[in-house]
This record gives sequence, structure tokens and C-alpha cells, in this order.
Amino acid sequence: MAQYLLQAYERLLDTFGPQHWWPGDSPFEIMVGAVLVQNTAWPNVERAIANLREAGVMEPRALYALPPNELAELIRSAGYFQVKARRLRNLLKFVIDEYDGSLEQMFGTDVATLREQLLAIHGIGPETADAILLYSGGRPTFVVDTYTHRVLARHGWIGYEADYHEIKSHFESTLPADTSLYNEYHALLVRVGKEFCRRTAPKCEACPLAEMLPASGIVEPS
Repeated sequence: MAQYLLQAYERLLDTFGPQHWWPGDSPFEIMVGAVLVQNTAWPNVERAIANLREAGVMEPRALYALPPNELAELIRSAGYFQVKARRLRNLLKFVIDEYDGSLEQMFGTDVATLREQLLAIHGIGPETADAILLYSGGRPTFVVDTYTHRVLARHGWIGYEADYHEIKSHFESTLPADTSLYNEYHALLVRVGKEFCRRTAPKCEACPLAEMLPASGIVEPS
């Protein structure tokens, strides 16, 4: 199975080139973006982050010190802004209480331990926790999303019933524990998912992974 994953990676990289993920001026900004991007498009997050920058609060203690309603208004463009403000404050409180507001100290923690701590924060699910670890902390943990599941299931490399943990384990048990590889692979899967392996009307013929489909074509859910 490792050969298929590496072959797919090489095909995607040859087609699209490096994706330069995740955008952000600092690890803290990337961490904030990982919360704000839940259920919205990245341009909406960019506007919210620009507001936070202009307000001069792109730092754990300064951002946490904002009144909740003011924080929610600044991130309004990201959608679900009241919910995301609460989730962001939960994360900020954790960073301040457990690590004295230091991301350097936080990311110096063992990956498995820190991941469990992040998952214990209300509003931080597996995808957000792994995105924080990988893109903000530079730690080797694979991020799984809808595109990942769709691409792999349609090629028959996983079952449609596979959950987040199974897919994550699938990658991490067959690929080297390489932060750069995990970073680029996730970004490339998002790219091919958006452009070719779409939820409806997939463009299989032009997809760089077309030759890796079963002879019968896309595997459909049973």
C-alpha cells in the first residue's frame, strides 16, 4: 500500500508543484487560522485574520483579553463567528494556563500528549488538532479531511466506512514520519479534490490520478 501512496504523491506533486501551505505570518497566526477555517473558505479566514492584525491582538494574551463580543465581531467574516470566538478562547485559555502563553513551550511537548490535550478542548476536533500540530507546530502528524477520504475511497485504497483515525493511521503507518511530506501531501489532496475529485461530477479523465483507478472506474459506496 505504501507504493500506491508514494506514487500518488509523486503524480500530484509533478502536476501541481509545491502548494506552500499553510499561509500565515507566524505559528500563532496559523493556529488561529486552523480554528477559523472550520466550515468556511480560506478567503473568509484571511479577512478575519487581517482584522485581528489591524487590531494588534495577534498574540495569545492580547487576543484572549479581548471581550468575547469584540472578538466575535473581528472574525465575523469567517462565519459561525460566535461559535468560533468561543472555540478560539477555549484554545487560548489552554495555551495560557498550561504553557504560560508560549507556543514554543507547547510544541515542545510530546506529540501524542499534546494531541490528546488539544482534543480535550471543547470545539477542537481531530482535523483542527492535527492541523495545529502539523502546520503551526511543525510536528509529524497527518491531517485528514473530506478530500482525503474521497480520493482514497474512490480509488479503493480505503473503505468508505473508514473513519478519521483509520485514515490517519493508514498514512502514518505506511509513509515516513516526515513533516514536510505530510504537509505537502495533505495540501495536494485538497488541490486534486477541489479540481478533479469533486463530490459531484468528478473530472476523472483529466485527473493526474486517473491511471491509478481500478479498471472498472471509481469505486462507489456500497
